[in-house]
Amino acid sequence: MLEVDKVDLHYGAAIALRQVSMTVDAGGVTCVLGRNGVGKTSMLRAIVGAHPISAGAIRWEGEDISRLPMYERARRGIAWVPQGRDVFPLLTVKENLETGFAVLPHRARRIPDEIFDLFPVLKTMLRRRGGDLSGGQQQQLSIARALVMKPRLIVLDEPTEGIQPSIIKDIGQVIALLHARGEMAILLVEQYFDFAHELAQTIVVMDRGDIVLSGRREDLDEADVRRRLSV
Repeated sequence: MLEVDKVDLHYGAAIALRQVSMTVDAGGVTCVLGRNGVGKTSMLRAIVGAHPISAGAIRWEGEDISRLPMYERARRGIAWVPQGRDVFPLLTVKENLETGFAVLPHRARRIPDEIFDLFPVLKTMLRRRGGDLSGGQQQQLSIARALVMKPRLIVLDEPTEGIQPSIIKDIGQVIALLHARGEMAILLVEQYFDFAHELAQTIVVMDRGDIVLSGRREDLDEADVRRRLSV
C-alpha cells in the first residue's frame, strides 16, 4: 500500500534520513523501533508530507505522492497522530473530533458511534476543552480525531509516550482491534519494545538515519532487536 523508496531528508545541512526504503502492507501493523534521534519521526514526517524529502520517492498505491502537500495525502486516506498529540487546547473535545471532517465529503461529516465504543471516556467529555484533558485522554482524543477521517493508513508516533499504563493497555487494544478488521494499514513508531512486539507483524529498526534491520516479527531475533535499541 505504501512504499518508501531510497528517501533522503535534510534539515538544512544536516541529514536525517539516508537512502531509507520500506513498505507498509494493507491490513498489517508495521512498527518502527529505534533510540532517540535516529530518524523515526523524520520518516513519518516525510510520509505524511510534513517535511519535504531531498531525494527518493514515496508512493501510495503506486502513485508518487512525494511532492503532494499534506492535505492532499490526508484526502487520499493517510492520517497522522503526531508525537506530543497536538490537540487544539481551546477547542472542546467535540470540536477537536470535528476537525477530522476537513478531508471528508459533506454527507460523511459525522462522528461515528464507533469512536465512543473505542474511547468511551471521550463521550463523557465532549464539552471539555482539549487542553483540560490529561495526557492519556489527549492521546486517545488524538487517535480518535485521526479515525474520524476514515483513514486507510494511520501513522502513530510514539502513542505510549508519557502515558499511564492503564491507557497504554487501552491504546494497544484499540490498535489490535483495528488490525483485526483488516481494513487499514497501521504504521507505528515506538520505543517501548514489548508494546510494539506484541502488536506488530513487521518490525523495522532504525539507527542514525538508516534502516539497519527489518523483517517479519517471527523471523527476527528478539535479543538482536533489543540490543540495537539499548543505549
